[in-house]
Parts: sequence; structure tokens; C-alpha cells
Amino acid sequence: MTEAPTFPAPVVLWSHDESERAGKPLLVLLHGYGSNEDDLFSLAGLLPEGFVVAALRAPMPMGPGFTWFPLTASIDYSLEAVKQAAEYALEWLDTVKANHSSVTLLGFSMGMAMATTMLRYRPADFAAVVGLSGFVIDAGADAAVRDDELDGTLPMFWGRDQQDPVITQDKIEYTMGWVRKHVDLTKVLYTGMWHGINQQEIGHVGEFLTHKVLTD
Repeated sequence: MTEAPTFPAPVVLWSHDESERAGKPLLVLLHGYGSNEDDLFSLAGLLPEGFVVAALRAPMPMGPGFTWFPLTASIDYSLEAVKQAAEYALEWLDTVKANHSSVTLLGFSMGMAMATTMLRYRPADFAAVVGLSGFVIDAGADAAVRDDELDGTLPMFWGRDQQDPVITQDKIEYTMGWVRKHVDLTKVLYTGMWHGINQQEIGHVGEFLTHKVLTD
């Protein structure tokens, strides 16, 4: 059995001081490969004001930034590494979630893989999931995945550009099959965005979060 890595204490950027967070819905931002918590946190001011936003840093150093797990095409990749990263994020979340009325996850690229993995391990813990230019991990027959508890009612937004040069077609096909079975999907395609986020998409994400989380 692979020995679990020793991860650092979580590094989190918050949109609100601790004294202002209680009782508000929490929106957790999960960045992509080689990035850091500052990347998506820049979007916090463009998202609905009703949320407390927390941007969590991935635990593994990678180049100038950080990663949740090795790239899926690398020799170091394993489902176990994905699970360890998800457990790291969930353990941190367990220390703060009781202070909030709900928890929603927003992940970009690899961060979407993280968000959906966390959902699959804790199906009852989240109000909604937002995935931007990302994918869902093929978990095979992993017994820890609780997909059978996801009955298609949890709201999920998935935005992407069909010309995204980073997310490979096999990942898109697996993700498409998974979302159709397990979530209440809002899927939007964008042109000229490539592997990124644009202003139109952020507007759509804001509308989704308002209608699916804040007004429910």
C-alpha cells in the first residue's frame, strides 16, 4: 500500500473576516494545475455577494505554483493520489463547514476534477458544483465513490470551449457520460475561450449560483 504523503497545513484565502462568515453559504474555489489560490480568488468580486468565498491552495508544489495530484498522463498519476488530495480538501472543509448554511464547490481544470471527486465521496455535503474547462476522474470500480447516491438532482454547471486544447477527448467523453447520469446539469459551450474563463461564463456562473443556491 502506498504511504500517504505528508501534506502542509491548508493555505486559504477568504473573502470575509472570520467574524463575518457565520451562517452564510460557502463557495470553495479549487484552482488548476501549476496555479495557486490567488488565481481564482480574483473572480470573487464578480460572483454573487451572498457567498463567503474561500480559495484553497493545492498541497503539492509544482513549478511556480501547486497541484492537487500528478497530471493524468504522467507516470506518477494514480487514483490513490486523487483520493489523497480529495481527503486533504475534505478534512479542511470539515473544520469550517458547520459555520455555513451550505457549501458549493467551484473548480477550474484539475480543480473541476477535485470538486467532482469530493462530491462523489460526500454526495450529501454540497449544494451545487461548478466546473470550468475541466473534467471528471475515471474512478473505475473504486468502492469509495458513491455515485449511486447521486440521483440527478444536485445542480451542476459545466462550462467549456469545444476547442479547449488541454482537456483530451477521452476525458470529455467520460465526463459527459457521468454528468448525464448523476447531476442536474447546466452545460454551456463557449467559443474563443480555449482553456480559460471569460466574462460571459462568469456571468452565467453568477446566474447559476444565484438561482440554484441563493434562492433555493
